[in-house]
Amino acid sequence: MNKLSIEKRAQIIGMLVEGNSMRAISRMADCSINTVTKLLVDVGLACWIYQHRTLRDLPCKRIQCDEIWSFCYSKEKNVPKEHRGELGFGDVYTWTAMCADTKLVPSFLVGRRDSEYAHLFIKDLESRLKNRVQITTDGHKVYLDAIEDAFGGEIDYAMLVKVYESSPAEDQRKYSPVECTGAERKRISGDPDERYVSTSYVERQNLTMRMSMRRFTRLTNGFSKKIENLECAVALHFMYYNFARVHKTLRVTPAMEAGITDHVWTLEEIAKLAD
Repeated sequence: MNKLSIEKRAQIIGMLVEGNSMRAISRMADCSINTVTKLLVDVGLACWIYQHRTLRDLPCKRIQCDEIWSFCYSKEKNVPKEHRGELGFGDVYTWTAMCADTKLVPSFLVGRRDSEYAHLFIKDLESRLKNRVQITTDGHKVYLDAIEDAFGGEIDYAMLVKVYESSPAEDQRKYSPVECTGAERKRISGDPDERYVSTSYVERQNLTMRMSMRRFTRLTNGFSKKIENLECAVALHFMYYNFARVHKTLRVTPAMEAGITDHVWTLEEIAKLAD
């Protein structure tokens, strides 16, 4: 079987992390869509393993957490009866945590938006941190038990509960999100600094995800057909974001700012992880 050159693999990875669809990449790179899919799975899995091992003992001080919606196989309302309630069919959420200072994403998890996955996500996040941190989440109640279970009292935790208008204009309801009319800061545990009770950075990361992964674009036909492919795409995205994409404010990558690496990774380096 022919093996793609490292330059070709880097080219395809560059297209993937810039929001192109799989079929568009296969046309531009002049290769089959199966080749693109296999490369995504191989490199995505390698990126997940590398970050799982490397992102440890992090010096983060302020963490913001959020969840972003996507769907797999079909929209929730169109899921066949035999697959309803099964992970990978219908609504899927990606849990993300971001360091407000370094902009590093130390932990992410693809799954349901429920208590089980909240505990898995927060437990993983806790295992990667070196110091006592301040965490801010939205008002999703499953965070309360998850954070208490993982951190105990060794945390400064606050919720930012946003208030939205109840009835958006009828002609805009389908395509426009409801308007946020206010926000309430709630201290949950410890002594969180009210100046830093915010989820702005992690919510901006949600926009980066939607623009950088075609399968997260709203009203798209480029959605994931298998949850394994979605997980690999997310792992590749965060590998590129953490290690290879220079943050405009920091002027280095988040991984460099956090002291994890000493250089900007190239796409070729990311491609070689799969070897």
